[in-house]
Amino acid sequence: MDPIADFLTRIRNATLVKHKVLTISHSKIKQEISRILLENGYIIGYKVEKINNKKKLKVALKYYKKDISVIQGAIRVSKPGLRRYSKYKKLPRVLNGLGIAIMTTSIGIITDKVAKEKRIGGEVICHIH
Repeated sequence: MDPIADFLTRIRNATLVKHKVLTISHSKIKQEISRILLENGYIIGYKVEKINNKKKLKVALKYYKKDISVIQGAIRVSKPGLRRYSKYKKLPRVLNGLGIAIMTTSIGIITDKVAKEKRIGGEVICHIH
């Protein structure tokens, strides 16, 4: 199983049925992806809670006009069987700059825009738009 793909699928499914809060199992990479989604305005917030001695990540999804999700698409790019790496000069543009690419680099998990500013490449995890 791929936990990142599962996380993105749960977000897509939750937005389709208009859930306000999504609860999933916690991991550091899911928390970092949630942090980036919060910084870029795709979600309202997130927090880590301990439920039955297990950490859970609660993500508050963001909607506009009460029923249209801000996250229209979440696509996994780099998979466990086929990793996708990119140099900073050849980073993908998501929807001509309207979306973001989340990537993992030597300095941590960042967006494609930050990677271009810092002139650093890495593994492209997913595209969000």
